[in-house]
Amino acid sequence: MLLFDHEDSRSFRISRRSFIASCSACAMASDVLGQAPAAIALSKLNCFEIRVSNVAASVAFYQGLFGMPVQARDAQRTCLRIGDGPQFMAIRQVSDGETPAITHLGYSVHAFDVERLLVALQGIGVERIDAPPVSAPGIASAMKSWVRMRGDTLELYFADARGLIVQLSDLAYCGGTGDAGNICNLAAAGPKGLMALEDLNHFTVFVSDGAEANQFYQDTFGLAVQAYQGSQAPVTGIGDGYQFVMYAGPRRDEPMPANIHHACFSMPGFDVDRILATLTDYGLSARGDAAVGPMMHYVSLRMPERGGVEGGTPEVYFTDPDGILVQLQDPSYCGGGGYLGNECLVG
Repeated sequence: MLLFDHEDSRSFRISRRSFIASCSACAMASDVLGQAPAAIALSKLNCFEIRVSNVAASVAFYQGLFGMPVQARDAQRTCLRIGDGPQFMAIRQVSDGETPAITHLGYSVHAFDVERLLVALQGIGVERIDAPPVSAPGIASAMKSWVRMRGDTLELYFADARGLIVQLSDLAYCGGTGDAGNICNLAAAGPKGLMALEDLNHFTVFVSDGAEANQFYQDTFGLAVQAYQGSQAPVTGIGDGYQFVMYAGPRRDEPMPANIHHACFSMPGFDVDRILATLTDYGLSARGDAAVGPMMHYVSLRMPERGGVEGGTPEVYFTDPDGILVQLQDPSYCGGGGYLGNECLVG
C-alpha cells in the first residue's frame, strides 16, 4: 500500500491519477492469473435523488447557492447538473406517507447493458421483480432488481440486503431521454450561484452491519478500501479514487433499513471560513449546540482516531429547506488524512 502525502492538493491529484492509471496493467495481470473479475465494473458516482416538500423551492435553493442548471426535467423530477455533468441531483415531490430524504444513489457502469447487468445481479442472488412504486421503501424489495420505464428510457435499479436502493446507468446518463437516458438539453442556466461545484464526492450510508455491507460492495463491484476513518470504518473507493461510499454502523442483532445519511459535493477553492460566511449570508444559521434542523451549517473536525489530522480535518455540512444533509469538501478529498482529507491508501 502507498500513502500519498502532498501539500499541494492539485499535484496530489495528478500523481494519484497517474498512479492508478499505471496499475491497470497489474489488474489485467491478476485476471490472467485467475482472479475472478467483479460481477459489475463501476465507473463513478453518477447521481442521487432527493424527495422534498416543495420542488420549486428546493430547485431555487440549490440553484441560488450553486448555480446548478436544469439538465433534464420530466413530470416526476427535475435534474440539476453537478459541475460539467453528466452527474446530477434529481429532485422530486414527496408522495403520501413519505418524508424528505435522499432516496437512492446511482453509479455509472462500464459496458452498460440492462440484460447483461440483470443476469450479473441474478448471479449474486438478486432476484428480478416488476418495478415497485417509486415511493416504496427499499427494504420492501431487499435483494431484488427491477427496470422502470421512464418514457423511452430503461432505468435499472436494485436494492441490497439492507434496503439501499442503487441505480446502475450508462457512463453518459444525464437523467434525460433516449435508450440510455443520455440525451439532455440544458435549460437556461439559473442564477450564477454563490459557489461552484465540481463533482459528486461521496455518500455515507448508515446500516446495521457496516462490515458486511462494505464486503458485499467490494466483492460485487471490485471496489477497494482507500482509507480508514477508524479501525472499523473503511472508506470504499470508486473509480479514480476521489469518490467513495462509506457504509457505517456496528453489527446489530436487529436489522435496520439503510439510511443515506448525507451526500457530499466537491468544490474548487475549498475554504472553511468563506463557505460558512457564504452559507450564513444565504440565510443559513450556525448550528451551535442545537439539534440538526433545516437551514443550518456546521463543521465537524475529524480527529486522528478517525483518520484525520492533528487538530482535526474540517468537514463542512449544511442542511437544505427540508433538513436534508449535504457535505462540501475539496476536490482532492478522498476520506483520508491531512487537512484536506486527501491522504489515502491505494494499492
